[in-house]
Amino acid sequence: MAGMDEQYNPRDVEQQAQTFWEQNQTFTVREEPGKPKYYCLSMFPYPSGKLHMGHVRNYTIGDVISRYQRMQGMNVLQPMGWDAFGLPAENAAINNRTAPAKWTYANIDYMKNQLKRLGFGYDWNRELATCRPDYYRWEQWFFTKLYEKGLVYKKMSTVNWDPVDQTVLANEQVVDGRGWRSGALVEQKKIPQWFIKITDYADELLNDLDELEGWPEQVKTMQRNWIGKSVGVELTFPLQGQDEGLRVYTTRPDTLMGVSYMAVAAEHPLAKQAAAESPEVAEFVEQCKNSKTAEAELATMEKKGVDTGLKAIHPLTQELIPIWVANFVLMDYGTGALMAVPAHDDRDHEFALKYRLPIKQVIAAQSDQDIDVQQAAFTETGVLVSSGKYNGMTSEEAFEEIAKDLESQGIGQRTVNYRLRDWGVSRQRYWGAPIPMMTLADGSERPVPADQLPVTLPEDVEMDGVKSPIKADPEWAKTTFDGQPATLETDTFDTFMESSWYYARFCSPNYQDGMLDPEAANYWLPVDQYIGGIEHAILHLLYARFFHKLLRDVGLVKSDEPFKRLLCQGMVLAETFYREDANGGKTWYAPADVSVTRDDKGQPTGAILKADGQPVIAGGITKMSKSKNNGIDPQFIIDQHGADTVRLFMMFAAPPEQSLEWSDSAVEGAHRFLKRLWRMTHEHLAKGKAPVLDVAALNDAQQALRRKTHETITKVSDDISRRLTFNTAIAAVMELLNEVNRLPASNDQDMAITQEALEAAVVMLSPIVPHISHTLWQALGHAEPVVEAAWPQADASAMVKTSLEVVLQVNGKVRAKAQVAADISKGDLEQLALANENVQRFMEGLTVRKVIVVPGKLVNVVAN
Repeated sequence: MAGMDEQYNPRDVEQQAQTFWEQNQTFTVREEPGKPKYYCLSMFPYPSGKLHMGHVRNYTIGDVISRYQRMQGMNVLQPMGWDAFGLPAENAAINNRTAPAKWTYANIDYMKNQLKRLGFGYDWNRELATCRPDYYRWEQWFFTKLYEKGLVYKKMSTVNWDPVDQTVLANEQVVDGRGWRSGALVEQKKIPQWFIKITDYADELLNDLDELEGWPEQVKTMQRNWIGKSVGVELTFPLQGQDEGLRVYTTRPDTLMGVSYMAVAAEHPLAKQAAAESPEVAEFVEQCKNSKTAEAELATMEKKGVDTGLKAIHPLTQELIPIWVANFVLMDYGTGALMAVPAHDDRDHEFALKYRLPIKQVIAAQSDQDIDVQQAAFTETGVLVSSGKYNGMTSEEAFEEIAKDLESQGIGQRTVNYRLRDWGVSRQRYWGAPIPMMTLADGSERPVPADQLPVTLPEDVEMDGVKSPIKADPEWAKTTFDGQPATLETDTFDTFMESSWYYARFCSPNYQDGMLDPEAANYWLPVDQYIGGIEHAILHLLYARFFHKLLRDVGLVKSDEPFKRLLCQGMVLAETFYREDANGGKTWYAPADVSVTRDDKGQPTGAILKADGQPVIAGGITKMSKSKNNGIDPQFIIDQHGADTVRLFMMFAAPPEQSLEWSDSAVEGAHRFLKRLWRMTHEHLAKGKAPVLDVAALNDAQQALRRKTHETITKVSDDISRRLTFNTAIAAVMELLNEVNRLPASNDQDMAITQEALEAAVVMLSPIVPHISHTLWQALGHAEPVVEAAWPQADASAMVKTSLEVVLQVNGKVRAKAQVAADISKGDLEQLALANENVQRFMEGLTVRKVIVVPGKLVNVVAN
């Protein structure tokens, strides 16, 4: 018991453990080809200034898994770094009158210390920050290789343009259609930008989702929908009085006979042609230039349009069809035009009702369902009606027949389309990796040669909030190529570029001879367990999968996918409180500043602000956020209760993929449990050294506790390794400790059994609460640290029951319970039941008709 204080002092316990890990480089790893590896990675943070509880939850999950796998004998890599580029640093630099780099590096230092305080077992020798030139140098090199392979190109693309500040704005900098600084109406402007051909990999990205058995089905579905593979027909509608035709793509050629209008984007050549003739069309086209073009916004915004006066000719019926310019059609998607079938498409129906365009039903339900397409579109497949020779065909049959007819006439063909668009990687911001391209005097473009990389971003700059410093300084962009003057690209990379390959760089972060050390990369990759929020399901995870395939195709990695198993942790929620002023504005108050009265279900019935005693309104439970002022500072809880308490609460409050509701009382409960564990261990050790366990000498109560210990080992092992349900694993250990408390410590074998149970509890809790486990493990008599201990193995013989409880029923109702030998025969069990005093009492006056015996569980006597 030497060295174990009577009272649990988290600060001292945690400092001792962290000092030990740091001095012994406990979590530093290297490749060991003969040893099985396990690479566990949590999505790295943006260095915003302070950790929030969402970070703590994410990283605790990863640390628990990493420590568990280490105890399984795996060579575990768990690195940490910083996703350090991005717009928030620019805004903070402007507000704080500093440079983004200085602000970022200060935040990294502070947040790194917070991570260490939480006891996460990272290999800090592998730490990287994406804003460092030794990181983005290789990203630039890789981009030039993709350019040489024909996977990079430049084209005109739309941006938000502030005409007063003469600068491009990010979407976040557009507030109610106006520039955040100037207040000017933002325009949509086309400028040249760089793209990577992710569409070349669309099929592989889609098909390989089937190989990702360790990914949530929800995430795979989201990616499938984003890639959006569809099989349809591309066809041409002739134009009245013109030689050119109007090309459209449809996945529903079976509805072709129901087309009642065509819709084109404001930038379509036909829209421009009509605008030249019609002031009304010209005005509408101009309006569209300044409207948002994000696909998500198109779905919800009001549908508007104007008739161009032009007519298309239906390719099968020769009917004239009006052509409209519509704000819900994008030039960048498909052909920039569509055939509208309002009877069978919700968007087309909404537009047709607004502008009183014909709605013609051509699909009927295969059942007797009553359909009124004037009221609502019928969007399902069915049977064709009002479709001439195609009447009576199913949608599937008509698809084939109509496609065949269009192909025979040379005006259509079957086509596979994708919703996925090429990845635009140009950003007109400063705080990002410069794009390694240059323009020569003759206007041609070249990648920056490898020996001139990295193109370094200057860090000692002043931000004026208007123009990127590297765009404002013409000297920065001046360079040469083959002795000729050239100009560097002043756009920077989309920050998704950095986060698309950081997981691979962690395998060899200090390697100077290339982007990756192939030997190290192919030892560690793919990542065995990746952990992060569901909000990254599409873009980050899709881009990382794409990058991995690019890395493979240039010979840097051998695997096809970057992440074997994916866990998307739920959000951390907390209560909100506010006051409303006369104008409807809300002032939000931190939960810690509010005194709340509650009903017996814990729901708030009243709340007052502690500072003034006046009422505030309970605003419900939402995700922790700065805007609602309902975040809890992890540092405050660590100072108050210790890091292990925070970790235990995070793992116990909810399964990892579900949302977790913050509760001060539950945090206090977690702390009480750790104090109880400490006290139980202290009291056990105070009785002296435990003797050697003698299994043959155990009485029934001792056997029962030993059985509970090994059943708990079995359950916790499965909960952590397979199910990732840490909350049920903790609950199982809590149940075990309850059983330990019930055992009277009256003899040597009581001590021995208690020692075994406490050791099992401490070692199983060690991935979750590593600091207290570090101290208790040593106090229990172990020379090696618990972090080096093997995970306990369940003893199958200990779980064999010598006796068991069976239920005795009469006519299906429980009338008694009995302890019987585990190997009792069916006949003996039946006789025991019939002889039971309580069973006989309920059978009085009845005749036994049948006795049903379920061995090891119950006997049911059927009598009447």
